[in-house]
Amino acid sequence: MGAKKQTTQLPKVYDPKAVEEKWYRYWKEIGAFRAEAEPGKKRFSMVIPPPNVTGNLHMGHALDQTLQDVLARWKRMQGYNTLWLPGTDHAGIATQIKVEERLREEEGLSRHDLGREAFLERVWSWKEYYRDNIVSQMERLGASCDWSRERFTMDEGCSKAVRAAFVQLFEKGLIYQGYYIVHWCPHCQTTLSDLEVEHVETEGNLWHIRYPLVDGSGEAVVATTRPETMLGDTAVAVHPEDERYRHLIGKYVRLPIVGREIPIIADEFVDPKFGTGMVKVTPAHDPNDFEMGQRHNLEQVTVIGLDAKMTEEAGRYAGLDRYECRRRLIADLDAEGWLVKTESHSHAVGHCYRCNTVVEPLLSKQWFVRMKPLAEPAIQVVKEGKVRFVPERFSKNYLHWMENIRDWCISRQLWWGHRIPVWTCHDCGEVFAATEDPAECRKCRSANIEQDPDVLDTWFSSALWPFSTMGWPDKTQDLECFFPTDVLVTGWDIIYFWVARMIFMSLETQGVPPFEHVVIHGIIRDSLGRKMSKSLGNGVDPLEVIDEYGADALRMTLLTGTAPGNDLRYYPEKVEASRNFANKVWNAARFALMNLEDFEPDGKHIADRELELADRWILSRYSWTVHEVTRHLNRFDFGEGARTLYDFIWTELCDWYVEIIKPRLYGRAGEASRRVAQHVLAYVLTHTVELLHPYMPFITEEIWQHLPHQGETIVKAPWPEADGALQDPEAEEQMQVVMEVVKAIRNIRAEKSVPPGKAVPAIMLADAQRGDILKENAPYILALARLSDMDVRPADSPKPEQAAAAVAAGVALYLPLAGLIDIAAEVERLRRELAETEEQLKRSAARLANRGFVEKAPAEVVEGARRRHRELEEKAEKVKALLAELTSGDSE
Repeated sequence: MGAKKQTTQLPKVYDPKAVEEKWYRYWKEIGAFRAEAEPGKKRFSMVIPPPNVTGNLHMGHALDQTLQDVLARWKRMQGYNTLWLPGTDHAGIATQIKVEERLREEEGLSRHDLGREAFLERVWSWKEYYRDNIVSQMERLGASCDWSRERFTMDEGCSKAVRAAFVQLFEKGLIYQGYYIVHWCPHCQTTLSDLEVEHVETEGNLWHIRYPLVDGSGEAVVATTRPETMLGDTAVAVHPEDERYRHLIGKYVRLPIVGREIPIIADEFVDPKFGTGMVKVTPAHDPNDFEMGQRHNLEQVTVIGLDAKMTEEAGRYAGLDRYECRRRLIADLDAEGWLVKTESHSHAVGHCYRCNTVVEPLLSKQWFVRMKPLAEPAIQVVKEGKVRFVPERFSKNYLHWMENIRDWCISRQLWWGHRIPVWTCHDCGEVFAATEDPAECRKCRSANIEQDPDVLDTWFSSALWPFSTMGWPDKTQDLECFFPTDVLVTGWDIIYFWVARMIFMSLETQGVPPFEHVVIHGIIRDSLGRKMSKSLGNGVDPLEVIDEYGADALRMTLLTGTAPGNDLRYYPEKVEASRNFANKVWNAARFALMNLEDFEPDGKHIADRELELADRWILSRYSWTVHEVTRHLNRFDFGEGARTLYDFIWTELCDWYVEIIKPRLYGRAGEASRRVAQHVLAYVLTHTVELLHPYMPFITEEIWQHLPHQGETIVKAPWPEADGALQDPEAEEQMQVVMEVVKAIRNIRAEKSVPPGKAVPAIMLADAQRGDILKENAPYILALARLSDMDVRPADSPKPEQAAAAVAAGVALYLPLAGLIDIAAEVERLRRELAETEEQLKRSAARLANRGFVEKAPAEVVEGARRRHRELEEKAEKVKALLAELTSGDSE
């Protein structure tokens, strides 16, 4: 399938399934997507946000991957050595939960019943199954990834990178182990990072509880939303400047039910306006209380365990579920006179982002990354523009989070994931990290060592993805050639989870940012604006859409509906419209090929031919379209690029140019004219198909292969360039007159229900310039408007009577439809047209009177608005004149 000079015919009906399967197989066979590591050659690289192996892809993945595929295909056609690196993520907690659920449902077993090694074998099997599904789905979508470089976050190379990064941070003192309040999910039985907790506004209660002073001089009243934690209280705190309580600082209260004596302390963290201004302090069960406990050297009493049940420290409530304990404790406090009052109170409650269980803040020994030294350079590269967010507004979100970042808890109490590469010697107590599994303690040489049982947070390995996938920590050709990458395309919902961590990890380990541009897209919502989810049952399987409409139709739907950073709504009818567009392109190409059977390219520049107005016009519009699509892609505005192409192909190429040249292609204007029409049609169609290729790769490859072409695949065809020699403003202006006149006549015919096959005469009143355009292009107008005759007269000629009238492009049009026209109805139509025009004039005048618009909008936009206003004024005057003509005899 190399160089091809002759055209061949397309089947009558477009069959997406057959075409898509054939071409994707062919692309893989010839290595169309493979990048070569050739340092010095202009290159473009990006890594895919790796889908989780938790299950199949959803519509959000389809959007994300389609946007990336447009970039990859476009850059290849521009001649870049293009690498789009694919892969999948092990997704620690999410995948482990899925496998555990299946194990419990199908076999009645827990992971502990199997043991660590046997359970991990089950997870690897799950991973292989869903990895195959994901790759198959991506191929169905048309993703042009370099599959020879596919990676997995737990493959040998990525695992090596994880250990190298961990040890580097560990040895620099940026990874440490300590007791800290962590978010604990009792269901998943693991810690969660701040980002993995979803805070849900919840209606609850605020309980006011009396704590008596030990000296009998009074009492302290505290307010709490979690009374069960009072069993672990070790202080009561007030603000040091709160005059109400300053005299109580240093005194002790007796904890109700428990009887423990605890101090009243002063701390600036306390909000005097919350509750009573006195707060209970539970260092083992609240992050803020933990910090206060550190400042005041308070005891830490753990009363809630990892299973969310009360511990032995809870006394009579030991063994109870946390909420059952709350119920009984409140009843006991009330019975013993310690409960002052209960108020309704709305507050944010943290939930596990995976299973939706209410998380429990617990004191736990965990591994942390010290974030401040890593965050500072990551803030600078964004402020200095070395990493740019598209749209730019997302940089503010990023900076706000990074400037307020807390240390990152990276240990997880799971089995599936990268096991923490830290060993403890049971003989000398040495704790050390290593890139390779050690046989002995590095300090005392004892073999009595044990590896930490926990695994790393999934996002630790994901943070290394742009360079671990290219071979780091080894020095590889891929790393030299393709890193740093150029663009990252991802959703706004993982800027903190992933984007920020990739930036600071890359700066720390590589010394440079991992990418230059971060292109942010929104999430896909249903037609009602709701997020797609299993619970709502409103999710859409992209494979089902592809099966019904084809991949190109789905891609075009997603692309035309997107704007940088904005969420988009999914409407099934939009996919039907995109399918119709694919059929429109197919039918236009099929018609063209049927009329290009004897066509042979001759190498002559298209502008050097005897071009007619329609030829000059379509070539000018095509050149403008090339410029605009390229401009939009350079700005990562995929949606505007798609809409520009859609409008050009559907309206200008198919509805106008192809219709105009049909008589010429049929030989009715002579052989020379037919040959010119063939050359122009072949030129515009071939290059338009190439423009469309990144958006709709399958149908464009099929059409391109039937057209005369050079090369084995459209994937490697040169990207079209705007040609100044083709730009023809005069032709565009003249053609605009022709098209508006034809549209106006068609509208009159439709309103008057004139049969499509019936030719009618038309009278046109125009100034000399427009009159010449109409006369020169009479064959176009006669054919397209189905006229039997057109009589072009000077603008000041008498107006015909008893005729349907319209004004278009400064031309007064009259169709003497004797026997078909209802004068009263025509007057009514013109009055409606006048009212609509005057309403448009009112809005236009208001816009031009707005100083903000006139002073701040681009000059060409303001000038366009003024020109449109003048056209509306002219149209209103002409419609008034037409009305006056038709109603002049009413009073007689």
